[in-house]
Amino acid sequence: QVHVVESGGGTVRPGDSLILSCEVSGFSVDTAIMLWTRQAPGRERQWVIGITEGGSNLYYKESVKGRFSVSRDGAKNMVYLQMNNLTPADTAVYYCGKQGAALNSDYWGQGTQVTVSS
Repeated sequence: QVHVVESGGGTVRPGDSLILSCEVSGFSVDTAIMLWTRQAPGRERQWVIGITEGGSNLYYKESVKGRFSVSRDGAKNMVYLQMNNLTPADTAVYYCGKQGAALNSDYWGQGTQVTVSS
């Protein structure tokens, strides 16, 4: 059974760092392109960053280059999103999931809220 759960969100100040975790069961994160997307209130979901099977980061938003990075731990079957120098524009619900899977499928989690505020 496929299950994806994000965690690690919270409220931080501008300039702070945060690490989001994505726990996966039912498929291997080592053999999938895993993505992080986000959705701010009143806005459409945005593709942010991903990681290929080979471990390379895929950047979908110019604004996160140099600040965000994705890694994974195949032994734990987990994916991580490291976010540095956060800004209020990064405030959103962050979702982890498998590339190609429908957003309303079990291959995407329920999201974790990140709020950046002074």
